[in-house]
Amino acid sequence: MATIEECRAALEKLSDNMQSTEGDVRAAAALDRSVSCRITDLDVTFVGRMADGRIVVHDTLQGPPREKAQIRLTMSGDDLVALVDGGLNFAKAWGSGRVKLEAGLRDLFQLRKLL
Repeated sequence: MATIEECRAALEKLSDNMQSTEGDVRAAAALDRSVSCRITDLDVTFVGRMADGRIVVHDTLQGPPREKAQIRLTMSGDDLVALVDGGLNFAKAWGSGRVKLEAGLRDLFQLRKLL
């Protein structure tokens, strides 16, 4: 089972990966939205902001998020690490329910470019 530190490192790596994108993917990564990433097996939620092509984690909360972020991810810690490391395909994980992504319809259309 992935640790909180490994999950935070995976989010930082995801942020670094987003920063180095170009074209349409770069435009999608440049959204300015509140973000939460709920790690179910650790019962923690990372909350922060996606802006300027980066995800900045502001806090780690015990349990579910207190406020509804504009972009919400839910998954296990191992799945987060595997997604960022390339060992798990996002579309397949989302389709099977291993990963949940919730956002407004416009944001979903933009975010699909990141996948």
